[in-house]
Amino acid sequence: MLTEINFDGIVGPSHNYAGLSAGNLAATAHAGRVSQPRAAALQGLDKMRANLALGLVQGILLPHRRPDHRWLAALATTHAEAPPLLRAQAMSASAMWAANAATVSPAPDTADGRCHLSVANLMTMPHRSHEWPETLAQLRTAFADDAFAVHGPVPAPFGDEGAANHMRLAASHDAPGVEVFVYTLPGGPFPARQHPQSSEAIARAHRLDPARTLFVQQSADAIAAGAFHNDVVAVANERVLFAHEQAFADKAGFYADLVRLLPEVEIVEVPASAVSLADAIASYLFNAQLVSTAAGPTLIVPTEARANAAVWGWLQRHLAGNGPIRRVETVDVTQSMANGGGPACLRLRVVADPATIDRRFLVDAARLDAIGAVVRQSWPETIDPAALGDPALVRAIETAHAHLLEALDLSDYLTVNHVG
Repeated sequence: MLTEINFDGIVGPSHNYAGLSAGNLAATAHAGRVSQPRAAALQGLDKMRANLALGLVQGILLPHRRPDHRWLAALATTHAEAPPLLRAQAMSASAMWAANAATVSPAPDTADGRCHLSVANLMTMPHRSHEWPETLAQLRTAFADDAFAVHGPVPAPFGDEGAANHMRLAASHDAPGVEVFVYTLPGGPFPARQHPQSSEAIARAHRLDPARTLFVQQSADAIAAGAFHNDVVAVANERVLFAHEQAFADKAGFYADLVRLLPEVEIVEVPASAVSLADAIASYLFNAQLVSTAAGPTLIVPTEARANAAVWGWLQRHLAGNGPIRRVETVDVTQSMANGGGPACLRLRVVADPATIDRRFLVDAARLDAIGAVVRQSWPETIDPAALGDPALVRAIETAHAHLLEALDLSDYLTVNHVG
């Protein structure tokens, strides 16, 4: 039976605030501060527990090995000898944001009736550009069943940042859908991360019906305000699109196409007069999980949304008016938020039959407890970015990662997929 599964990235033991992501205002604003990897990972696990309590199916993606010695060797250096910037880039825990792991097209949308996943190349940012080989190894392990087709990355120079720039709308998860690829164009103050050529290549690889595939430009105003991915200003689930008024360059054309292809679509647009782009981005109102629950469409927002008077006021008015979104839940992911990633950043959505997925990547409460025990025992309590070269810290991070893989019986996924 096809159902939506949220695969959350486990926050890795090297989680730190080095401020590496240009255009991500939260990440650059917190550069140099002391992070709390243990608290960050436990917050992420609590978010997954909350999803289980809502009746959702929950999966995980693993933190990557850090530092990335393979990448540093390709740059003819070592972690001990690398310049501070390269050292920080090799220690990044940004793979925790699973929304950037891949783009996913469920079986009802594809010509061959398989669920297609294309790993993102993340080439725009050096600290993320070396993630894809290890992410691909995980995807090939978790989705090895014939029900899936797992693709390698779009080649350079075309940047692809995965599901953070992709939405799917459908009458239900198991019905044929409309897939929306949101791209960015260069010319603004921040890098254009999702190239239109990448989105087009992925749509071809996934064997999507061109008549039910839309390519939509993100607005320059949203990017300039700090919406480095589409999921900072828009999110969709089944028949509901939830977006800021200034999310898209041509919203009228986009909305008309959606109504034509999916007449039952419900478009919930938040006007700039009620919530400014600045408030939307600071609170990550749209970087929320919009999910289907027994209570109806439910929006899972960070606690920062409740703290913002304009944002919380709009949400309360929407709920009181019996709008399409029927329920709002808050989660505390402040450690991730300080590095520029909210609830939606932390998860990759896959519509599939859970029976076709490697069970080691699916979790229940007991499995989350086991992960939590490893985190409490092994994750560093704090990391100062100035100390990323400390050999003792490196050993602690590498040991913590090994303990997690052992606890999950996943120590071999890299060697099986020839990554190393």
